[in-house]
Amino acid sequence: MATEDRNETGKTGVETNAPLLKLDTIEKWYGTVHALRGVSLEIYPGEIVGFIGDNGAGKSTLIKIVSGVLPHNSGTIYWKGNPVDIPNVKTARKLGIETVYQDRAVIGTMTVAENIFMGREPVKRTLFVNRLDKKKMREEALRLSQNLRLNIPSPDQEVRFCSGGEMQGVAISRAMHFRASLVILDEPTTALAVSGVQRVLSFIQRLKSEDIACIFVTHNLHDVHAVADRFVVMRQGAVVANSAKSEVSVQELIDLQLVDQPQE
Repeated sequence: MATEDRNETGKTGVETNAPLLKLDTIEKWYGTVHALRGVSLEIYPGEIVGFIGDNGAGKSTLIKIVSGVLPHNSGTIYWKGNPVDIPNVKTARKLGIETVYQDRAVIGTMTVAENIFMGREPVKRTLFVNRLDKKKMREEALRLSQNLRLNIPSPDQEVRFCSGGEMQGVAISRAMHFRASLVILDEPTTALAVSGVQRVLSFIQRLKSEDIACIFVTHNLHDVHAVADRFVVMRQGAVVANSAKSEVSVQELIDLQLVDQPQE
């Protein structure tokens, strides 16, 4: 397993600083099924980490634990150096962890602005009544869209009229607005055209420029290899490789997923 010294921005350097997220021997059981087997890893600020592995490798279970969707059975989660419990999604968001799931990132019949603020809409007090601050929603949605260079004519446009790549951009805008420190992207390029894939990869690089860490979960190794700083390979619930991009090729990543090694 490769290790590196990192500076405060998460990039390779001389000094070593505390990671943004640290998982220490995380275990998860579903009845008699051992889904996660002592998973330990670290994520640093501004770092893009590719999570790869075949179906059933444990990737989805792990990100759901970090996102507050699932509890873990044992082990410790550290956030910015402190042990934390993440019992639900609300807690994860308060910490600064946002997850964009490929199958339910946005709602097509809602506008771009409504999707960005979904469930966390700003309100203003008018005549003793709280009302949605739609002006603020539109203005912030426009700013985020321009920042990510989304090709959306208006924040009032319904998301169903956006391309697949633009839909992912709307979901990523949500994470950026609420000042996430870590964004987890679950299969963000699945079923996208080439132009959509390139747009999503550009969004991910924009997160890095904002010093936002990103976990990029995918089966498409060529997509993730283009932007990731490091790769975590999982197989049968365990981390079998943790390597910097310079240390591993796409073919080697494929081989790491396929090699049959006995599990303890």
